[in-house]
Amino acid sequence: MVADVGGTNTRLALFDESSRQFDAVAQYRNAAHRSLEEVIEQWLAGLDGERPSRACIAAAAPPTPGDRVSMINIGWSFSCRELADRFSLREFAWLNDFQANAHSLPHLDPGDLDVIHAGMETGHNALAIVGPGTGLGGATLQWVDGVPIADDSEPGHAGLSPGTDLEVEIFRLLLPEHGNIYAELLVSGAGLARLYETLARINGLAPAPLAPPEVSARALQGDDELCVTALKTFCALLGSACGDYVLSNGAYGGLFIAGGIVPKMVPFLRNSDFLQRFRNKGAMESHLSSVPVHVITTSHPGLIGAAHAPLQPG
Repeated sequence: MVADVGGTNTRLALFDESSRQFDAVAQYRNAAHRSLEEVIEQWLAGLDGERPSRACIAAAAPPTPGDRVSMINIGWSFSCRELADRFSLREFAWLNDFQANAHSLPHLDPGDLDVIHAGMETGHNALAIVGPGTGLGGATLQWVDGVPIADDSEPGHAGLSPGTDLEVEIFRLLLPEHGNIYAELLVSGAGLARLYETLARINGLAPAPLAPPEVSARALQGDDELCVTALKTFCALLGSACGDYVLSNGAYGGLFIAGGIVPKMVPFLRNSDFLQRFRNKGAMESHLSSVPVHVITTSHPGLIGAAHAPLQPG
């Protein structure tokens, strides 16, 4: 059993290691369930045949030294030991959802990716993956003695700086309200809606009550100027955040963008200031110009990564 538990949705599947195929893939809205255990019970009830005895769960949660995993964005928590006991799992592992995304990178096919910038061979083997969705997650992958090692982090809670006069005005309005402009305040689903609302205030307009997907849809249609500006600003700030993340981790081997937002707007991203802001880091601009940039377009990189992560005895 593999699971990808995000802030909004949970995906579950069976993975056959011999055929490398997924079966019984299902997706659940977290808001409709009280806990991860309830979701797993519902999924297992629909399975035909023997229940799995091995599992790996990727969850949108920060690293923890203990047994309990706490998911900040949705308020769920679970005990690894109790989960393994409840579902009779003799081998079990959990990892951060973007750590799982990083583990997927060696197993993606060319058809699972859209090239934003081809870059060039850098001689570095460290890769970075960043993804805006409910929050802004990130991880790195590098090979040590031929073994891929994935390390998760929290770029969504790192600082964010304005790069244009308009962004300065946005930050000026939001700073007194939030006390700190961190990346996922603006570079996330809720951040996109917040950008739209703040731009309306700057222009003396009353914002429509739009959910993030509605802001994206209107921007992609091109018939709402405020939504277009919000999405352009979102892409620019994402570029800045990604450039900082690659520099902070020395991940010059490649940047991969995942999450629930960007794969649906790849042409818009290409035509935005994303790449310019990604590279615009002073003396490091030439280094970042060499970094290949891809968007992951497959629907379940977290499941792919969880399927290839190491397990431990339950």
